[in-house]
Amino acid sequence: MATTKADARSPAARANTRASQDESTVRVGFVGVGDRGSYHLDVALGMPGVEVPALCDIDNNYLYRAKRWVEQSGQPTPTLYNRGKTDFQRLCAEEDLDVVICATPWEWHAPVCLAAMRNDKHAVSEVPIIVTLDEAWEVVETHEETGYWATLGLEGFRGLTVTHMVQQGVFGDIIHAEGGYIHDLRLVKYDPEREPWRLQHSIDRNGNLYPDHPMGAILPQLDINHGDRWDFLVSMSSGSQTLNEFAAHYYGDEHPYASKPMAQGDYNATLLRSVNGKMATLNFDTNTPHPRGQYRLQGTRGVYWSDRYVPTDNAKIYLDGISPEEHQWEPAGPYLEKYEHPIRKNYNPPVRKEIRGHGGGRGRTPLEWHRLVTAIREQKLPDWDVYDSVTSSAVSALSEQSVAGGSVPIDVPDFTRGEWKNRPRWILT
Repeated sequence: MATTKADARSPAARANTRASQDESTVRVGFVGVGDRGSYHLDVALGMPGVEVPALCDIDNNYLYRAKRWVEQSGQPTPTLYNRGKTDFQRLCAEEDLDVVICATPWEWHAPVCLAAMRNDKHAVSEVPIIVTLDEAWEVVETHEETGYWATLGLEGFRGLTVTHMVQQGVFGDIIHAEGGYIHDLRLVKYDPEREPWRLQHSIDRNGNLYPDHPMGAILPQLDINHGDRWDFLVSMSSGSQTLNEFAAHYYGDEHPYASKPMAQGDYNATLLRSVNGKMATLNFDTNTPHPRGQYRLQGTRGVYWSDRYVPTDNAKIYLDGISPEEHQWEPAGPYLEKYEHPIRKNYNPPVRKEIRGHGGGRGRTPLEWHRLVTAIREQKLPDWDVYDSVTSSAVSALSEQSVAGGSVPIDVPDFTRGEWKNRPRWILT
């Protein structure tokens, strides 16, 4: 299984053509600079040694706002690409970049990543990195052919400290994880100014359409692709009515969406089983009124629970023979402090301006961006590699197959082609 190529197309060889450029400089192009893309852009503009020479978007309002941000940061005016939905191909062909960041509607993620790799550039996609299984295999094979990678490199590890606890044996052997994307997005789906493309997926598709956020915790905590792998899954969806009710309530009974058939069930549950007998339950609900979801991790020696797939102040834990009250939860805070991952504990970036865009508000460079830029400078894969990335996103297409077949079991492809047995455990250093 190829991961690098020592020829004229390799990152090292390409870097040699930039003799006059500081070796520490990382040149980043952006495809999609709307809500989420503008957040990533603002993060990048606040990082020393990161340059943004090219921007691409079909919405000139977003594009020229991004141009202003680049100029206001003190960098040269970037080249703009806005000649339609496929102008990212021209950006990838013409620009001298280290990496392309893709934050477009889902159906363009794989095409952008493939264009980048085929033009001697790495790519990082927002979730999901692929929508279909054919795209998943094409991303893997293009990586192996070119030596360039496309990953969910900014997804990070959801609950890095809990993963550290797992790897320290705190919970014993892990048996089951449960999480999901439980997020009321009815208003977002009907908002033409934010993500008008998202509703169409609910009209056309039925399954777990957004597995990657909970997978950010589940994959490393269950050693998937690193000593174990998914074997098969089963997926089931409820009926669909809440999106129609929402449209009728806000827009009236005569509105087209008040009666338009919606393929996506209001609730989807997907069960996955690994070759070594671990299980995961993925829940997906973006159509009903509710608070955000939960995360539960069960081991042979104890269990962890949080109201998110990242630790919160409400997180709880129970450890057999250690917790003070038998079969009673105790606050997880002291354990999370004791076992805080060394990388997170030692990461202390300087305070900066409040980061703009969807996901912003914080005044420090996110750890995920720091590690991505470091990986590019060191010419290595980011924390999420190609195989882990497509394995995470492929759950969506596989769940659709299961639902369509009456919740039948569906085999999960082994994108590593057997290398999962030899790949080292997912430990950050």
